[in-house]
Amino acid sequence: MRTGFLLASRAALPLQHDAQVDYGGTRPASCSADRSVKICDVLNGGQTLIADLRGHEGPVWPVAWAHPTYGNVLASCSYDRKVIIWKEENGTWEKTHEHTVNSVCWAPRDYGLILACGSWDGAISLLTYTRLGQWEVRKTNSAHTIGCNAVSWAPAVGPGSLTDQPSGQKPNYTEKFALAGCDNLIKLWEEEEDGQREEGQKLEAQ
Repeated sequence: MRTGFLLASRAALPLQHDAQVDYGGTRPASCSADRSVKICDVLNGGQTLIADLRGHEGPVWPVAWAHPTYGNVLASCSYDRKVIIWKEENGTWEKTHEHTVNSVCWAPRDYGLILACGSWDGAISLLTYTRLGQWEVRKTNSAHTIGCNAVSWAPAVGPGSLTDQPSGQKPNYTEKFALAGCDNLIKLWEEEEDGQREEGQKLEAQ
């Protein structure tokens, strides 16, 4: 009877799809098949649920913390083809922006608060939080011929840039990120001198 009860209890739990800990190491955020995003506090060896975020209409796949320079900001992405950006203000978590996407990744903090989003229709969007307190959206259609499944930023500076830089001179930052799509291609994108981001090298899956 006891074994059967445990199995039934476990079966009732929603499937957990992802979990990410914030930069301070005290707040794990998780997302699951029940459409929820939960944030816990694990200070002093305990576990306290501090937020149960509801806003998605399908299972939530990944969650991602922004750098704490910009406060407590979390992005969640769902089967409903939406990314929701949540922000904590005075102890309360609220939805600050919503966008149609398939995958998400925050840029290195050196670039500002920027979220790269890959979409099911093959587009790539960059959401940038401006000084006016609004989200600016720049979208490039057909970054892939079919769905964009993943996006990942490169570090803000290249290998050796920090150690080889002349004293007192700031390193050069070049925005780069990679996209992976259903067309079996990995595409590298890079910021040009005019500030536009252009597609560069393509890597074909073997």
